[in-house]
Amino acid sequence: MTNDVLARLAATIKSRRTARPEDSHTRRLLDGAPIKPAKKLGEEAVEVAIAALAQDDNALILETADLLYHLLVVLESREIALDDVLAELERRMSATALNQARRKAASC
Repeated sequence: MTNDVLARLAATIKSRRTARPEDSHTRRLLDGAPIKPAKKLGEEAVEVAIAALAQDDNALILETADLLYHLLVVLESREIALDDVLAELERRMSATALNQARRKAASC
């Protein structure tokens, strides 16, 4: 397993746009965009919350994997690249680190 698994999964989902609908669950979700993938994402988010509160670690892992997959399908349905989301996370992390450094310097 490598750290680029989300990028590889996003690429696979993108490639499913041209698959035959009868052969691809992902294609059927994309064909129902934006409603169908968004609805499925919401369902998966609820399942993650339930697993976090009332199920074992393995159930939480499985439900989280489903959630990530469906999030990537939603992004693809809107033609938003995973890299754009990752860049925003990077920007936020940098801003947080900068703010923490400023607070530390001000307290000295």
